[in-house]
Amino acid sequence: MIHRNAPLTPTGRLRLARCVVDDGWPLRRAAERFQVSHTTAARWAGRYRQHGHAGMTDRPSSPHHQPRRTCTAMEQEVVRLRREHRIGPLRLAARAGVAASTAHRILKRHGLPPLAALDRATGEPVRRYERARPGELIHIDVKKLGRIPDGGGHKTLGRAPGRKNRNGVGYAYLHTALDDHSRLAYTEDLPDETAPTCAAFLTRATAWFAAQGVTAERVLTDNAWAYTKNTWRQTCHDLGINPRWTQPWRPQTNGKVERFHRTLLDEWAYQRPYISDTERQAAFTDWLDWYNYHRPHTGISGHTPASRVTNLSEQHI
Repeated sequence: MIHRNAPLTPTGRLRLARCVVDDGWPLRRAAERFQVSHTTAARWAGRYRQHGHAGMTDRPSSPHHQPRRTCTAMEQEVVRLRREHRIGPLRLAARAGVAASTAHRILKRHGLPPLAALDRATGEPVRRYERARPGELIHIDVKKLGRIPDGGGHKTLGRAPGRKNRNGVGYAYLHTALDDHSRLAYTEDLPDETAPTCAAFLTRATAWFAAQGVTAERVLTDNAWAYTKNTWRQTCHDLGINPRWTQPWRPQTNGKVERFHRTLLDEWAYQRPYISDTERQAAFTDWLDWYNYHRPHTGISGHTPASRVTNLSEQHI
């Protein structure tokens, strides 16, 4: 990587070297022309004579001889422990008897990615994907959320009074449809997650996406009971949508909507204490509008979901 204050890029080095070697310029004249020292000009001219164009790139700065470097046997032991137990540098350091910083450098040297980038079930690097256009794939899932009794729950009243005030208020079932390409989301608070409820939600969600200029082509769900019934399949057929299902015990496949639900809980449901479920639901509309149209999304390079739907340049045709 070129230093930010470096006066010469590889292209500039090549030009300097050619002026000296090919055109016969004196070193001092070339150094003055390219605003570098006499020794710098001599170094790049010498590398050009010896290696040609390939000699213009930076060389590794690590020393050729490192007598205090961790021995090969210890490195192999650290790598073995990582692959067998899937643990990070701190726990590796305790088991292998090295410093955590040393364990980290060994993992980096052997090209082993951070644990956050690995699939927990298989230990393989997570394969991330994104559909090429809005509507190509819609993720659907349900989040079960406890309702808030009038007067507030434990976050408002405290643990013991909040428990006494529950009075069997039940649960909210948040049904969400999220576009894979844009992360545009549509969510409804419904009383259950039965097959007819899920099918009716899909119909309304498809209509909402159509109003945003997005035509749903496929839907991806988990293998919950409601999504495997004929009611769901028939609704998908009537809407011209191809239903897909995740592999059993693999929620990562539907990870985008799972991550949306975590964001929803952090930034809306648990963001502040509410004194009633009605108050919390009243705040949801504004939050979802902010998420879709104003909130920068790190998964799409800081853009908003709505910005990826607008088809002004016809890039999604």
